[in-house]
Amino acid sequence: MCLPHPCRPFAPAVLVACLLAACSPVFNWREVPIADDGLVALLPCKPDRATRSLPLGAGATIAVDMTGCDAGGATFAVAHVSAHNGEEAERWMRAWRAATRSQLADRPIAEVPATVPRAAASPAPLRLDVQAAEGRPAQAHMLWFAQEGAGKMALYQATVLGRPESAEALTTFFEGLRLP
Repeated sequence: MCLPHPCRPFAPAVLVACLLAACSPVFNWREVPIADDGLVALLPCKPDRATRSLPLGAGATIAVDMTGCDAGGATFAVAHVSAHNGEEAERWMRAWRAATRSQLADRPIAEVPATVPRAAASPAPLRLDVQAAEGRPAQAHMLWFAQEGAGKMALYQATVLGRPESAEALTTFFEGLRLP
């Protein structure tokens, strides 16, 4: 007498689950609104949100909202903070860039002006690319930009940390940033 194997009824379900897992993309791009200022980012996975303190020097800090996720060997994130006016925005952006550069002081850094459609001319958009140093984590790519609106300046930092499995992921992420 042959008794049915206890796992046999589940075999088709397990097979389907395995096939679906194999077909799921590493980068599942989706549009994600960032804060209430209108920026929409294209992120490769479901994002988490958090707030962190950014040192501005002389003991001052600001709270920065972060939205990001990990996919394909890299972290993709957009940070946001709102300044009250252009002067404050310039001061905060300089401090933000300086704080980032100080954390990367021993790495080769390329800093170039950037273009972001509808971004404010001041503070000017800037791209920072960091190459891996011996014994250090992989690359980092950052893009800072701002947008003026509703009596304030929205400041952003879009970041990719690590080496994405797809060479197109960097381009998709940075070109997927849309200001209203």
